Amino acid sequence: MVDYINKKYKPKQTELVCEYLVKPASHITIEFAASQIAAESSIGTWTTIQTMKPRIAKRLAPHVFSIERKSKNRFLIKIAYPLDLFEIGNMPQLLSAIAGNIFGMKILDELRLEQVSFPKKYLKGFKGPEYGIQGVREVIKVEKRPLLGTIVKPKVGLNPEEHAQVAKEAWAGGLDIVKDDENLTDMNFNNFKKRIKKTLEKRDMVESLTGEKKIYMPNVTAEPLEMLRRAEFVREQGGEYVMIDVLTAGFGAVQTLRDNAKGLVIHAHRAMHAALTRHSGHGISMLALAQFLRLIGVDQLHIGTAVGKMSGKKKEVKTIFNEIETHAFINNEMKQDWGNIKPVMAVCSGGLHPLLMPDLVKIFGNDAIFQFGGGCHGHPKGTRAGARALRQALDAVLLKIPLEKAAEERKELKQAFDKWGD
Repeated sequence: MVDYINKKYKPKQTELVCEYLVKPASHITIEFAASQIAAESSIGTWTTIQTMKPRIAKRLAPHVFSIERKSKNRFLIKIAYPLDLFEIGNMPQLLSAIAGNIFGMKILDELRLEQVSFPKKYLKGFKGPEYGIQGVREVIKVEKRPLLGTIVKPKVGLNPEEHAQVAKEAWAGGLDIVKDDENLTDMNFNNFKKRIKKTLEKRDMVESLTGEKKIYMPNVTAEPLEMLRRAEFVREQGGEYVMIDVLTAGFGAVQTLRDNAKGLVIHAHRAMHAALTRHSGHGISMLALAQFLRLIGVDQLHIGTAVGKMSGKKKEVKTIFNEIETHAFINNEMKQDWGNIKPVMAVCSGGLHPLLMPDLVKIFGNDAIFQFGGGCHGHPKGTRAGARALRQALDAVLLKIPLEKAAEERKELKQAFDKWGD
């Protein structure tokens, strides 16, 4: 029988390392649980088998090299996997191994994949972002400050003309970005192609009036072949961005889009992530998901806000931010050096309004996109005034002027205080 536990083992630089939070069933020791996780995610199964050759075990067996008690019944374990267990360049295959059957094992009450460390050879099998932070700035033509955006609201229900008009109002008020919401695709009341044409026409109109670059992010989420057709249509119409719901579409579909949507910036929406990430003891962390998506090659990724309506504590969100935006990152003694994989622009969205701008800039700095749905369209004077209030709030923060003082001379920001000040 293969012995998977070796606390004296030192992971090789060529191995892939996973960190799991484990809660064994009441009658199971952590040593047995850790060994079974390692086995099920690699070469083993629930019992001794005659087909397990010594050469296979010697070459492919992973090693549980760290077991750390975190509470009475939860443990943090680290497993080093030989790279030959994985098909390089195939994200679905990786997840079928390290985040597959192990979640259904009876010997575990809870299991959470916290983070992964990829060796250089594995990184080379993926393209990473085509644009990344610097490329996004070059497309949008904004060098330093945070980028401001909105999501057309209501989420669904507007026809193409109404959708385009809302986008126009937001851009005219000073926002950089307008995007579709996660559940708006090709609807019987809002045809995809008509929406793209009309919204991009408004974009061109506002750019000529303001002299500022404006961006529209249409949602191309669909089965992969249709998704590619939609992305190509966006490109043909002069669009520069596409958005995909990365989890509902699937990691394979994200790879397909990255490989084929050349020249288009990819905006990743994380709809459905909380089904995997919200339970602190079970599932897959948002940090791990962000690692997978940076590797595949999205250019922008929703990571949470630390403020606003979505779950996600400040420390957790900041950790994700550092992982996707830095070259090398160390978390809980696990290091990820991203090599030539470009950094991803973080996106903060969900329950935000102008008065939260100081907190957002303090937490995330300049290399982030702040998106305001209700916090723009919910302004008492409408979308354009809401966009102006957001731009006024950001300008005040960058100039280190308290928002209350700035509101004395900026009526749209003052009106935002009247609504959200409490």
